[in-house]
This record gives sequence, structure tokens and C-alpha cells, in this order.
Amino acid sequence: MEDRVRVVIAEDSVLLREGLTRLLTDRGLDVVAGVGDAEALVKTVADLQAQGTPPDVVVADVRMPPTHTDEGVRAAVRLRKAHPGLGVLVLSQYVEERYATELLAGSSRGVGYLLKDRVAEVREFVDAVVRVAEGGTALDPEVVAQLLGRSRKQDVLAGLTPREREVLGLMAEGRTNSAIARQLVVSDGAVEKHVSNIFLKLGLTPSDGDHRRVLAVLTYLNS
Repeated sequence: MEDRVRVVIAEDSVLLREGLTRLLTDRGLDVVAGVGDAEALVKTVADLQAQGTPPDVVVADVRMPPTHTDEGVRAAVRLRKAHPGLGVLVLSQYVEERYATELLAGSSRGVGYLLKDRVAEVREFVDAVVRVAEGGTALDPEVVAQLLGRSRKQDVLAGLTPREREVLGLMAEGRTNSAIARQLVVSDGAVEKHVSNIFLKLGLTPSDGDHRRVLAVLTYLNS
């Protein structure tokens, strides 16, 4: 039981917070704390770190008290800077491009941005929480679509074929090559070729490791 994913939930709606806690607990994750505002989130994570029992991932609403504007995502950005090894997954009612871009700036490890509707797809949501806790990335398809569509660096994308752009979007959602192959109904080998071409065209080197999959999207969104 010691290797269970440790989660802190930050959500001002008691009903939703309790629902998320029950959902994740029922699927074997360890919800170690639940808070209702951004300052409590930052303090709780700091306290757990000081006690030697840090969480693996934080699940936080973008909008939280007192103003219900951007407190949650601001806290998420602070936590990513203060605790680089902490996974941060934010939930939003809508795609808020500015917040998504700010959260995704810098390191691509352990970050996620999902729409709240995605919580209804229980398996995908739990998989996303675990993936972010383990240092991966989870981006809602709608977030990817908007960020790609409004990128300031479309000239970089101009060198990609339509299929490569499609693969790139699925990569940014955190999908594996096999999952992409199933989605596009092609072979794993075909996906691997597309991915290699994307890395080559975007100038990403093998030294970036698996995170080239995310950097392929984030390098031109946030540089």
C-alpha cells in the first residue's frame, strides 16, 4: 500500500471535492487531503513536504475563492516552481488559453489540464491523474485543439503534413504510440515513423527522451 499514488484535491465545491475523493479512493489512489481554496492548497502541500509525506499529485480547480478567477491555476504554477517533482493537474469548466499556456510553460513533466466534463469519463480521468503523478502529461483534446489553432508559431507547423499534425495533437494529449495507432487505425510502425518525422522537423533531439512527445507541442507554444 505504500506505493499508492498520493493525491491532494483543491476544489471549493464540497460536493465535487467529496465526489473526486470517493472516485479516486475507490480506484486505489490515496487522497491525503482535500481543501477549498488556493492558499490552503499551497500550505497543505508545504506541510506534507515538511512532514516527509509529500503528495505525488495535486488536482485543483482553476477558479477558486476568494475571487473565483485564477486563484487555482496561480497556486498550481507556484507549486510547480516550489516543488518540481510534484504533479499538477488542473480542472476547468472551459478552455482558458492564457491559463493553460502559463501552466504548461517551462518543464513538461507532471502537468495536466482537463475540462471538468472529462471527470465523467472515470477511467480516462483516473488514468490522467496517475500519468501526471508519474511525471507524464495529460491535456484535454479541446485544450490541445485551441492551443494548436492559436499558436504564434504556425510557421513551425507548416512543415508538418496533415497526418503529422493529427499525430502531434494525440501525442500532446498524452497518448502512447499504440493508442494513437488504434485511434487512427494504422500500424504502430506507421505512428513511429510519423513521430520521428515530427521530432526531426521540430528540431527535438534524442537527449530530450520521452518528453520530446510533449515538447513537440510545448516548445512552440511557450518559447
